[in-house]
Amino acid sequence: MALAQLENQVVEAVEKLSESVISIDSMRLARDFRYGVVPLEGAGSGVIVSGNGYIITNNHVIDDATRVQVNLKDGRSFVGEVIGGDAATDIALLKVQADGLPAAKLGESEKLKVGQIALAIGNTLGLPGGPTVSLGVISALGRPLPGADYIYEGLIQTDTAINPGNSGGPLADINGNVIGINTAMIPFAQGVGFAIPIDAVKRIREQIIEKGRVVRPWLGISAIDLNRSIARRYGIPIEKGVFIVDIAHRSPAYEAGLRVGDVLVQVDSQETNHMKDLIAALSKAQFNKDIELSIVRMGKRYTVSIRPVEAPHAVNR
Repeated sequence: MALAQLENQVVEAVEKLSESVISIDSMRLARDFRYGVVPLEGAGSGVIVSGNGYIITNNHVIDDATRVQVNLKDGRSFVGEVIGGDAATDIALLKVQADGLPAAKLGESEKLKVGQIALAIGNTLGLPGGPTVSLGVISALGRPLPGADYIYEGLIQTDTAINPGNSGGPLADINGNVIGINTAMIPFAQGVGFAIPIDAVKRIREQIIEKGRVVRPWLGISAIDLNRSIARRYGIPIEKGVFIVDIAHRSPAYEAGLRVGDVLVQVDSQETNHMKDLIAALSKAQFNKDIELSIVRMGKRYTVSIRPVEAPHAVNR
């Protein structure tokens, strides 16, 4: 009886969400040394997030595309306008000229727990006949994506099958609420896929709509996770923190007196044992307000006030 109830709940969730899942056909132009400029076609997925035509997908699905075609489950097709994209988190926002579209309900990824059931819906392999559904669980939270350049590390790991073509489609809970946007699978691994948490997606969407880009606080440092080997080599009395390896000239960090070799251990009240902690703390910072950095230098702890500025090198589309 309980299994039948679970089955019915999954079916209802899929029916609820699948109307909001779209497929994306894109075309970009590439140069070939034999044939000159040639068109390259790609396919991916997306999810409608507002009835007036806003759609979320992965940035890599539409990056450098000269044409984006959006296909709804009911057979309608639209030309998609790229409102903006953020390569650093692999999120893009599209817009189609339509009203009354079936928008998905967005959940809250901050409340997720490992072991929850997760549903992935998308245009797997570009197969015809509507979205493909796969079922699994949330395997881990706050994961970095191995081998990627994305700065956002708080990814959802799932064993739900995420195949080529699923990129940009929703990861949903058992009630059909979107909890993440599927972004990648690890080749040659079994049951290891990743999704961008929907709370982060909401923030990115709002910034793209309001400002046309994602605005990030910038200190002007390059840094790595401190570990035991680095601590021993440089005589650092701690083994956790963010080790500064470079400082941009005339950056906020430069003006505040930070030095190469300093170890950042706290931003305001948040400990920074790893780079992901620093990224999370900076994501909450305001441009017109100082933040307090706690650093360890030559075995002593200091507090430095610093005011972040907008990152000068845009990573957005």
